[in-house]
Amino acid sequence: MPPLGELSVFLSPINQYYLKRMKRMILNCCLACMTLSACAGNIVVEMKDYGIVPDTRENLSPKLQQALQEIRQQNGSGEKITLRFEPGRYDFHPDGAVRRVYYISNHDQDNPKTVGFPLEDWDGLTLDGQGADFIFHGRMLPLSLIRSTDCTLKNFHIDFETPHITQVKVVANSDEGITFEAAPWVQYRVNDHGQFEACGEGWSVVPDWGIAFEGDTKHLVYRTSDLGCPMDSVKEVAPRTFLSPEWKDSRLVPGTVVALRPGGRPTPGILLSEDTRTHILNVQVHYAEGMGLLAQMSEDITLDGFGVCLRGDDDPRYFTTQADATHFSGCKGLIDSRNGLYEGMMDDAINVHGTYLKIMERVDDRTVIARYMHPQAYGFPWGTPGDEVQFLRPKTLETTGQGNRIAEILPYDSETVYGAKAFRITFDQPLEAVVTDERCGIENLTWCPEVIFTGNTIRNNRARGALFSTPRKTVVEDNLFDHTSGAAILLCGDCNGWFETGACRDVQIRRNRFINSLTNMFQFTEAVISIYPVIPDLAAQQQYFHGGGDVPGIVVEQNEFETFDRPILYAKSVDGLTFRNNVIKENNDYPAFHRNKVRIRLQHTRNVTIEGNDFQDGDDSVVDE
Repeated sequence: MPPLGELSVFLSPINQYYLKRMKRMILNCCLACMTLSACAGNIVVEMKDYGIVPDTRENLSPKLQQALQEIRQQNGSGEKITLRFEPGRYDFHPDGAVRRVYYISNHDQDNPKTVGFPLEDWDGLTLDGQGADFIFHGRMLPLSLIRSTDCTLKNFHIDFETPHITQVKVVANSDEGITFEAAPWVQYRVNDHGQFEACGEGWSVVPDWGIAFEGDTKHLVYRTSDLGCPMDSVKEVAPRTFLSPEWKDSRLVPGTVVALRPGGRPTPGILLSEDTRTHILNVQVHYAEGMGLLAQMSEDITLDGFGVCLRGDDDPRYFTTQADATHFSGCKGLIDSRNGLYEGMMDDAINVHGTYLKIMERVDDRTVIARYMHPQAYGFPWGTPGDEVQFLRPKTLETTGQGNRIAEILPYDSETVYGAKAFRITFDQPLEAVVTDERCGIENLTWCPEVIFTGNTIRNNRARGALFSTPRKTVVEDNLFDHTSGAAILLCGDCNGWFETGACRDVQIRRNRFINSLTNMFQFTEAVISIYPVIPDLAAQQQYFHGGGDVPGIVVEQNEFETFDRPILYAKSVDGLTFRNNVIKENNDYPAFHRNKVRIRLQHTRNVTIEGNDFQDGDDSVVDE
């Protein structure tokens, strides 16, 4: 594979040719003259017939926007349409792309966004790339699918010509500072303040922190976590090679690769919002400045063969996305994610949650003003009339009062829900006195999905492997968690910081293999499997957050753990936990260092079963606090 820094950034050699633009015909002749095949209401549109052909290096953004408009005009309602691309490379620049105001959960709410593929209000659309590489430039949201039903995205790659994460390699480390070499594709300058500044089309950034990877294995470097990487007073000592006198870190030996990170996360690679029955098949996101895929307020999503990954073992990059690989916020129905590869991302492979609102004012016995609290989570729909809700006290994460249903929900600080931070919510039934305006939390129980996460590989990433916060059935089975760096699986819930709901009632974690998690410390990394709701006043908690009811609770069984350290399971505030028939193997790949020195640590739990496990080193220690 050629170096990423050359003009053929990631792909096979490019055939330099252009097809002449086809003459546009009047509406009555288009269907007869374009290469369309129709059968029983299914229409295949060959994108080459709109001048959208691969391997030209042409900016195809204007042609794509024109084509999408014409295709919609030329085909009647009820037609199922496939947009089919020829294999090859397609380039999209901000110039000629559309701009949209999108409020995207867990991303920066800077608007408008520049969008490559704006797919909005479609029914039965299929986008088939046939292996195409969609290469984006500058700062763009590659693809959005909005308010659409029964749509399929398949067989394509998403990547950027110049990623906003800057990869460098340590070539020397001394008392004078760290000397590093920028990767061949990195564009840079030393700015007027003497700082190393990475840049691209319409953007620049002075990175000052990063993640370190072992040069030969692409594992994160042991016990480095988030690095400070000061870029002041740098000197270019050789072409593309710099001495940073203020960057000193003895852990970074020559050959270490560092992904220097920007601070923001403006857009994901793919945005799904208010969709129903979406299938994403054999799609790979190789880079995005935010998450790989973000889905919000959508129902029934299938991922099969989806990846946030490198371009094979020979890819010279070490990183993929700036945040999670996949993230599902306020969705419902079934999330089925299988056969995926997730590597090199800067957060979880999957995160499933809702969003807590906080009550700011109790208007009357049926009405409250409630608002989004996190600066990266607002501006998108939260609920609809008829939705079931519950209330809870943030300090103890205990439910309070009776459940209720939404009778009416209106934006309070905005003309529409899009952009709103607060809502005026009226409920079916009167609110009890305990539901006050003292920042009581509200959880929407209707917009919570079932989850199947199976047959996936998660490796060489920052922070955590998989995060689930939904009360509906969750199955995590037959996955490989290989050097996830932090905890492999986290069950959380937080109405105080991230404001991500909610309690897990029925979770099956089985037949997974865990290899050398916890080489670094990040938030919630108490054990390989960490059940860690954020409860500021645990001593005052009378209820239990996770588990409970007539469901099985949390079952961890038939898994294999290969570890160099002690903690395997940490559980806090759980009613109903089973850990059985697991195999725990100890290796000497790294020195043990974790502050938790026991295999299983329990804190405020009940109905716990631990049985039939094979602790091959003989350490089956359990602490119940």
